[in-house]
Formats: sequence, C-alpha cells, structure tokens
Amino acid sequence: MSKYVQDEKPEMTAEAKAWMEKEVQAQEDRYKAIVDEQDDLIPEREKWYAEFLEIVQTRGFSVTGDTRRPISKEEVPEKPDRPDAMRVVW
Repeated sequence: MSKYVQDEKPEMTAEAKAWMEKEVQAQEDRYKAIVDEQDDLIPEREKWYAEFLEIVQTRGFSVTGDTRRPISKEEVPEKPDRPDAMRVVW
C-alpha cells in the first residue's frame, strides 16, 4: 500500500494546540454574535418581507425592461411552518 504525505503528519505541539483552541473559541464567539444579531432582526425582516410581497402584488415585478407583471396571491409562497424559517446564518 502506498504512503501519502498527509498520512504522516507530525504531532501538534502544546503551543499549537493552545493556539488552535483559542482560535476555535474566537470563531465560535463571532458566529454566536452574528446569529444573535440576525435573530434580533427577525421581527423587522418579517415586516420587510410583508412590504416586498405587497409591492410585487400591487405594483408588479419587472419581467423585462419596463414591463411589469403583478404577482397574484396564489403565486406567493407561504412562509414555512418551522422554527428556523427566518434563519439566515447556518
């Protein structure tokens, strides 16, 4: 069986492990801050979606050039009934 370079990686030093743990924690903290910020915007984003849907149903949606077509209520998809329906960050 052939040997590959990636199969023979050196052991991590204690310093490298400490750095890695510190970086992972920093990334998790940044991710949590982003998720919290997005979650705080959910009520405002729901309002933005409602305004957008009203605009495309009344004024219409640009099909091509200056041609607009109103979107009927039947064509508008319903909001999914699940807790993460408004989630932006995964």
